Amino acid sequence: MAATIPPTWNLIQATLQQIWGYTSFRPPQGEIVQSLLAHQDSVIILPTGGGKSICFQLPALLQPGLTLVVSPLVALMENQVQELLDLQPNLRQSVALLHSELSAFDRKRILGLLEQQKLRLLYLSPETLFSTAVWQRLCQPNFRINSLILDEAHCLVQWGDTFRPAYYRLGAVRSSLLPYQPANHRMAIAAFTATADPQAQETIQRVLQLEDPQIFRLNPYRSNLHLIVQVAWSPRQRYQKVWRFIQARSAQTGLVYVRTRRDSETLAASLQTQGLRTAAYHAGLSPESRRAIEQAWLSDRLQFVICTNAFGMGVNKSDVRWVVHFHTPLLLSEYVQEVGRAGRDGKPATALTLISETTGWLDAEDKQRRQFFLEHQQQQLQAAQKLMQQLPLEGEVSAVVKQFPQGAIALALLHQAGCLEWTDPFHYQMTNRKAGKLGQSNAIAAQQMTNYLKTKRCRWQFLLEGFGFGTEAENWRCGHCDHCC
Repeated sequence: MAATIPPTWNLIQATLQQIWGYTSFRPPQGEIVQSLLAHQDSVIILPTGGGKSICFQLPALLQPGLTLVVSPLVALMENQVQELLDLQPNLRQSVALLHSELSAFDRKRILGLLEQQKLRLLYLSPETLFSTAVWQRLCQPNFRINSLILDEAHCLVQWGDTFRPAYYRLGAVRSSLLPYQPANHRMAIAAFTATADPQAQETIQRVLQLEDPQIFRLNPYRSNLHLIVQVAWSPRQRYQKVWRFIQARSAQTGLVYVRTRRDSETLAASLQTQGLRTAAYHAGLSPESRRAIEQAWLSDRLQFVICTNAFGMGVNKSDVRWVVHFHTPLLLSEYVQEVGRAGRDGKPATALTLISETTGWLDAEDKQRRQFFLEHQQQQLQAAQKLMQQLPLEGEVSAVVKQFPQGAIALALLHQAGCLEWTDPFHYQMTNRKAGKLGQSNAIAAQQMTNYLKTKRCRWQFLLEGFGFGTEAENWRCGHCDHCC
């Protein structure tokens, strides 16, 4: 197969204007596009609302072959695909998504396009990528796959070892597909996220097996976003604070984050009785219910949504004026992701986080929630260590999962600890049965969030340092967080 000629810069800019209507890129979008067109591995860290999707959609549409976009949530896939098709309806045979909620007819149609090698851009979860129907079609001779894009790459770090273990097998994709690629063709891997501290960056690069990646980083600071942390001395006062905060912003759109499904339903029911236009949103709802709530919020029929962290990624609404954390997130990366959904239009926005007083005597919920998280993690780690002694030195993931219900999680944890390697996405080989460092990062990450809530310094300075921008954070005062004010 003849080598393809890279598109000129004039063609790149013309396509940007033709599809998206922009006459120029925002830094460093142009450099990222050129990096992907050159098939170079990359790690891209841009703030929420920084225009990440254009950076991989544009190269995908400018070259023959397929770009795979691994995405964590159906809502995120649907939003990005629909926005692109709204801009360019003639791409319906080139851009698609695959997920478990599709009808049998749509799934068959998209698998047919994949088999005929007509797709330029395919969105799917890591679990769908490793399904037999998809993987067999990707292994056709001379199937040109240009890039594997990991969107919202922080999910690999947050979810990959326990909740979504398939993430930890993504590093074996390139080498496994290489024998089926055209001669001398290189498949790039790029990870996109808004939040990755230095440790998370190292994990992403190691798990994905990136080769000499280019790093593009912008710090997460948002001059229009005002960060506030307030103590609620009792559960009743916590409720009163959120009610008063929303009442004072009755004409503004917002989001309220809670930790559990039950919390979202209880709080929504209570605030609905106060006449507020809201609804509970969590992963336990049917796909139809979730889509209906998303659309009601996007069209302002709901003023705000009371949601777990299942809501937000991929739901594009620029005029969100406030975000409330009714319960504190467990990780700093979650916090920055969620507050970053406010003020994407550049206008002033507020992020309020409510916390219990530090002793926990009057309201022990925050302390109990953190303790439950760490204990649950520790139980999974202990189960993985116990299971490690029973696993064969080499084997197949499906066989392990069939024999041990928690087998996939155990394998991901052991990979995280450097105890095994993936020979391909479906087979492993044990390299070490001693997992001494297993799980330490979870406790460290949880403590970092606690330190942020307790800090007396400028909150943006703390965040900049936490995400690896220590030099820029020196002598920093944002002037608009609760401490600076």
